[in-house]
Amino acid sequence: MKPPFSILEISDLAIPLPGGGDRGFAVDGISLSVSAGEIVCVVGESGSGKSITAQAVMGLLPKVFRNVSGRIMFEGKDVTTATPAQMRDLRGRGIGMIFQEPMTALNPVQKVGEQIDEVLRTHLTLSRKERRARVIAAMEEVRLPDPERLYHAFPHQLSGGQRQRVLIAAALILKPRLLIADEPTTALDVTTQAQILSQIRDLQRDRGMGVLFITHDIGVVREIADRVVVMRSGKVVEEGPADVVLNRPCSDYTRMLIDAVPTLEPARSDHVVTGEVALKVEGVTKIYHSGGLFQGKRVVHALQETSLSLRRGETLGVIGESGSGKSTLARCIMQLIDPSSGKVTLGASAGGRPFYQRIQIIFQDPYRSLNPRRTVGESIIEGPMNFGQPRTEAMERARELMALVGLDPTAVDRYPHQFSGGQRQRISIARALAMEPEILVADEAVSALDVSVQAQVLRLIDDLQKRLDLAILFITHDLRVAAQICDRLIVMHRGSVVEQGAVSSIFASPAHAYTRELFASIPGKGEKQAVLT
Repeated sequence: MKPPFSILEISDLAIPLPGGGDRGFAVDGISLSVSAGEIVCVVGESGSGKSITAQAVMGLLPKVFRNVSGRIMFEGKDVTTATPAQMRDLRGRGIGMIFQEPMTALNPVQKVGEQIDEVLRTHLTLSRKERRARVIAAMEEVRLPDPERLYHAFPHQLSGGQRQRVLIAAALILKPRLLIADEPTTALDVTTQAQILSQIRDLQRDRGMGVLFITHDIGVVREIADRVVVMRSGKVVEEGPADVVLNRPCSDYTRMLIDAVPTLEPARSDHVVTGEVALKVEGVTKIYHSGGLFQGKRVVHALQETSLSLRRGETLGVIGESGSGKSTLARCIMQLIDPSSGKVTLGASAGGRPFYQRIQIIFQDPYRSLNPRRTVGESIIEGPMNFGQPRTEAMERARELMALVGLDPTAVDRYPHQFSGGQRQRISIARALAMEPEILVADEAVSALDVSVQAQVLRLIDDLQKRLDLAILFITHDLRVAAQICDRLIVMHRGSVVEQGAVSSIFASPAHAYTRELFASIPGKGEKQAVLT
């Protein structure tokens, strides 16, 4: 049998960083290959050089990166010496790419069908009718429902999973020989993630396509990889067959990444919380009405008769897919939107403190929730000063909180862009704690973090809860994370609570079919855990 040929060969690739960085090279002399019909996963934390490598292959490196050395051979031709016109022709025809965030990759004011059609217009000479037929066929291939209707939809009218499928259709419509997938499932629910992974694997097998799959999720690697390349600080620290790297890793760094993946073993199985009730939600419903004079009226029941209670010292997890009502519930609780019916009540408070001193929220993306033009110290003290705390006292408290969340107290004078993603999330936690709240609402607070940073932030939240007796409402789509930090769980589906109970009970024997579907969709769940010796 003839061995598969290498579609992509990267040899001694080095990409220098501009002066003043924390290291000299974004990518430092790496070599890797992808063969026809093979999925190679490149895994590593933020800053490891994964995405920069993908950009170099696509010829999309920002102009700030100069003096690139080494070779990138695609089907025997060095793309580093290709002209801009040759690279434009290569993208789409030879190499397709799926980007991480579809809402930034898609044009918000252009219909999705037209955006897929743009690939055909750029590379082929076809009639409008022929192009439309090809686009509809591509949308059907990635299992988008009702392609004729979705062709005319705008990105905001699609779910996250549907938007990601649009990007896959655009990347594959010219039948490229190599697909680069840069964190394509990071922000997706487990069921949608499972569907996208299955789809990429099926398309790869059907077409004999090579896939370079970039991720920091070890569960995804277990699910999809033939071979694994582990990167750290711009270097390759380990590579080999997936079974060998994941189950018998040689590098301490690889072991650390695998160790940092949360298990499905509940960490608080014996934890009984008896504190006073801090939050009570009774029959909260949220109904949205849309449509107008020339459109049919549409009624969306985002939240239906939802009730819960949360005690001091307890973490209540809320899990479910996008559209299940999790974030709508959080917004109703935080009084960011008004419920259509029902009520939210905070527990008894000595001194009758104002609402927003008693409850605070930590958002998913700390970079968007922190003002880029303000120092982090200014962001932390804003709330207390609004409630009358003197500036000097508030800034001293900000320094104490920076230390409490494991950051340098003198860093209060820095700006958000000067911190890593994990550090920014710690700053968001410090800002929430500055109000000395009784209740924290964490809305997907760790979903975008690397596994090692995620583990650190989860330990921090757990430690802060014990120290401050906080009540925490923890919203997540990651069941592994829920297992590590939650005492009880509420499972939401289409705006309703379908199951609730102790984490240990639900994980041992989920009663509802939807909950069982969530568990079955966890990537890498069925694989043997790595033996670390």
